Amino acid sequence: MTLKSTRHLDIYIAIKELTEEHPDYPVSRLCKLGHIARASYYKWKNRQDNENDALNEHIAKEIEKIHDEHPDMGYRRIRDTLEHDYNINVNDKRILRICRKKKIQSIIKHRYNCCTKPASDPAYIAENVLNREFHADALNEKWVTDVSEFKYGTGEDKAKGKIYLSVILDLCDRRPVAYVYSDHNDNPLVFRTFDKALSENPGATPIFHSDRGYQYTSKEFRQKIINAGMKQSMSRVAHCIDNGPMEGFWGVMKREMYYTRKFRTKDDLIQAIEKYLDYYTTKRVQRNLGVLTPLEYHKMKLLDAA
Repeated sequence: MTLKSTRHLDIYIAIKELTEEHPDYPVSRLCKLGHIARASYYKWKNRQDNENDALNEHIAKEIEKIHDEHPDMGYRRIRDTLEHDYNINVNDKRILRICRKKKIQSIIKHRYNCCTKPASDPAYIAENVLNREFHADALNEKWVTDVSEFKYGTGEDKAKGKIYLSVILDLCDRRPVAYVYSDHNDNPLVFRTFDKALSENPGATPIFHSDRGYQYTSKEFRQKIINAGMKQSMSRVAHCIDNGPMEGFWGVMKREMYYTRKFRTKDDLIQAIEKYLDYYTTKRVQRNLGVLTPLEYHKMKLLDAA
């Protein structure tokens, strides 16, 4: 691009945007107002259109590859993946236009029923200390947790069953701090998850937030919280949004890994869960983490704290 065309670039762009928004505006009149030659404008515009077409075709090919591998991705996640993995940084609207042109869309989302029935006779109920303040500046500042159910086996299988997955998330990097699965949704499942999180993060004293499930309101769990020097927090009854990030995690995980598949055996389901949690932590970028994966953001915060 010549020095002259660079100097007039803002005018060229303004005329192009005006004529796209208002097709009845005369280009010759706009060029005259901008003190540029009409021929110079069209020379620039034709070159820009050709470059954009070539870039759009390149982006479309990458989008198709991403969609084939992850059909659950919407256009926003595709855009973030293009930036993170392919060094292609364009806006959401451009990706949406290309997806519509190529008839690419994510799989249908399933509704996730998030509310847990509270314990009938709780030994201890904590206040909602977290109070929907879901941002955390530092690692191990705020942890949220929950248990969710996953089924395996089909109508023809004799070995149908369920497993329960207990997860603790750090609200700073949205990384699963610890997870444990079991055939039973009971105290040992939650206790083992808590102990595992502590063993991998010795000395951590976050706000620990959960719903009012019987495991979290038990005397035994309350004593674990006290021994660890943590502050306990609980969602209010029938207010799922009080534990929004955790419920959001379950919704994303089940939509991307669970609802669209059938798992014949317990081992198949466990392998899928472990594979997904590794993908979520090490490869799935999140916009609220600056288009980084939880592990990348975790490492960045460790460097900041050093």
